[in-house]
Amino acid sequence: MEDKIVCVCTHSGDDTERASMPFVMSVAALAMDTQATIVLQGDGVNLAKKGYVDDLPPGGGFPPLKKLLADFLELGGKLGVCGPCIKSRNIAESDLIEGAAVTAAAQVLEEAASATTVLTY
Repeated sequence: MEDKIVCVCTHSGDDTERASMPFVMSVAALAMDTQATIVLQGDGVNLAKKGYVDDLPPGGGFPPLKKLLADFLELGGKLGVCGPCIKSRNIAESDLIEGAAVTAAAQVLEEAASATTVLTY
C-alpha cells in the first residue's frame, strides 16, 4: 500500500490556525512523496470559494492560507469539498476554485479507508 494521508478540515476564517493545519500537514506529506487529500466539510468549504482565502490573515505562525492552498494544489494534492455543505451555504460548484471536487459521504469514506493516516481539524 502506498502511503496516503487524508485531512478533514472543518474550519475557515473562524479559526485560521486550525484551517491552516491540514494544508501544512498535507504539503509536508506531498514533499515526502506521500499522497495527500484534504476534505473540506462544514465551514471548511468556504476555503474552496474563489477569492475567499485571498485576504485571510495567517494563523498560528503559518504562511497565509492563500499560499498553503496554492502549494497544496501545485504539488498534486487532492481537494474534496462536501456537496451538502456547499449547498447549505448557497455556494455553487461554479463558485469553487480550480482543483476542488465536490464529494459525497461514500467518496470521503473510500478516501479514509484507503489512507494510512487520517487527521481531523
